[in-house]
Amino acid sequence: MEKKKREFPHTYVIIFALIVLSAILTWIVPGGEFSRELKDVNGINREVIVPGSFETVENQPQSWQIFSSIFEGMLRTKDIIFYILMIGGAFWIMNESKALDVAIYSFLNFTRRLEKIKLLKLIGVDNIIITLIMLCFSFFGAVIGMSEETIAFVVIFVPLAISMGYDSIVGVSMCFLGAGLGFAGALLNPFTIGIAQGLSGIQLFSGIEYRLVIWLVINVIGIGYVLRYAKKIKKNPKASPVYENDEYWRKKGAEEVNGTKNKPTKNAWSVFAVVSVVFVLASIFYPITNLTIGQSIVTAPIIPVATVIWIIAGISALRHSVQLFIVNILFFTIFFLIVGVMGYGWYITEIATLFLVMGLASGAAFGKTPNQLARLFIEGAKDILSAALVVGLASGIVVVLEQGKIIDSLLFYSASSMEGYGKLTSVAIMFVFYNLLNMIIASGSAKAALTIPLMSQFSDLIGISRQATVTIYQLGGGFTNIISPTSGVMVGVLSIARVPYNKWFRWFLPLMLILIVVAFILLIPTIYMQLSGF
Repeated sequence: MEKKKREFPHTYVIIFALIVLSAILTWIVPGGEFSRELKDVNGINREVIVPGSFETVENQPQSWQIFSSIFEGMLRTKDIIFYILMIGGAFWIMNESKALDVAIYSFLNFTRRLEKIKLLKLIGVDNIIITLIMLCFSFFGAVIGMSEETIAFVVIFVPLAISMGYDSIVGVSMCFLGAGLGFAGALLNPFTIGIAQGLSGIQLFSGIEYRLVIWLVINVIGIGYVLRYAKKIKKNPKASPVYENDEYWRKKGAEEVNGTKNKPTKNAWSVFAVVSVVFVLASIFYPITNLTIGQSIVTAPIIPVATVIWIIAGISALRHSVQLFIVNILFFTIFFLIVGVMGYGWYITEIATLFLVMGLASGAAFGKTPNQLARLFIEGAKDILSAALVVGLASGIVVVLEQGKIIDSLLFYSASSMEGYGKLTSVAIMFVFYNLLNMIIASGSAKAALTIPLMSQFSDLIGISRQATVTIYQLGGGFTNIISPTSGVMVGVLSIARVPYNKWFRWFLPLMLILIVVAFILLIPTIYMQLSGF
């Protein structure tokens, strides 16, 4: 009798097991709480820990709450859940036009023509493409803390990677891993470096010279790892651990798209006219945009200039095909996402609305009726529902730890364990602490508010600069959240890409270990050398 192959647990099963483990800890770990106070950090009131305020309290052992924590987790992450559902519905509408397929087909034809240039062929056009895309996302991760936004790009870069002869892991790496590398480098990220330095009482965004070195080293290692893996998959696609999982994407893109270009109809011209009017009105109301990049503000007439480009590009696209016009809508959606985040403080609500409008405009341009748009949106939301729900499920882990009154205890006992050691050993323990804390609290701003008031004073006691402590926090919180099951972004990205968590974990683990070792080596100069801003 043939032995039955052991099946690896589903992502839902893994996360629920971690919720149960968290509940068990609430029976073992003593309860405790820090006092908290509101503190102005760079103009924003944030709730932070009061150093020295920890006191033991009666813990609240969790039992049946492992089930109610799922509901509570859904409520806490409702913004990301609905964000994912709206993206799923919007892109499903857009995909009905085959615009993305046409765009990918045209892009690949263009890259193949570039291979005729000897220098580019020697370097590898695909290598250049992957590198540039990852650097782009890394830059935005380092400057504006791009994280949740990457969820929307999965449905673009996974099909692109597979069409290029790679797999969904390469597609996820282009956007999600790229942004993660930048988030760890954090050149000017206001949600990590900005908050941590503000709470530490040091000059905002100081020490950027050495952080630039860190960012470059991290990206060279991360992008190099992806390129090496991509070369292996290109040579033998079946060597991919997600080859069978990628069947979904291969089937989706199997249709020949070379002949699917449709001539624009009145509907497409009408959509163009309506959007153009909206752009003109926006130009009147917002003639000047202030883009915030770290402490710098770039002032420019971005929306008026974008309006002119939209009109010229729109007319040109409509003279070609409706699919090209829809791709044009996508490009401007991405452009305004960046402008909105950097210039107008957009977050989940505004970004989700932007993509919803993109989907509706794309469907209307393709000639879909309101009823057809509604049905397509429902189909897309249904297709991505499991990815949305897993975000809330993962949040249940933190809910159990908080309700059990042990999350502050874990923080306090970890910090206390660092006392009485030398500088290097203390830095090593702090670095390990942040890597482990990342598995519980994925939010960079939450980790800063919870720990920096404590850690900055601890750094004074052991004789290292507060800037070094901020760097430890930055690097220690940068890598493990890429595989942390409590990260709503990570589980959302993997679910949309249909990459099983265990396969992503095994693939990323060697890179994570390399990055952690290198990051620790990069921390040593912050202790023993005179660095600008340290």
